[in-house]
Amino acid sequence: MIFKAVGEGRPYPEHNLSSRDWANVPPRQVRLDQLITTKAGLDLNSLLAEDSTFYGDLFPHVVQWRGQLYLEDGLHRALRAALQQRVILHARVLDLDVVDVSPPPPPRSGPSPT
Repeated sequence: MIFKAVGEGRPYPEHNLSSRDWANVPPRQVRLDQLITTKAGLDLNSLLAEDSTFYGDLFPHVVQWRGQLYLEDGLHRALRAALQQRVILHARVLDLDVVDVSPPPPPRSGPSPT
């Protein structure tokens, strides 16, 4: 088995990280067999393209939530690693278990303080 599970969709809350924000998350090693994918399908053109990372991040994006690791972006990179008999992948891991992603409280109603 390559991945822990094949999922469809993102079960974790929205984190609103931009590409620039992701670039500030340091890469770390992640085992492929601990990842849960967020896409069930893959475009073979992306997998086979030699320049598939030319315009994107070199590292896959992984979100840790409730102790699980979800592969948000970089499925083709992870599969390439597996095809090369590698069990470890360097990825940027956003840990939502320690980051507060709850929405801001609604504005208070009533008279404004003077």
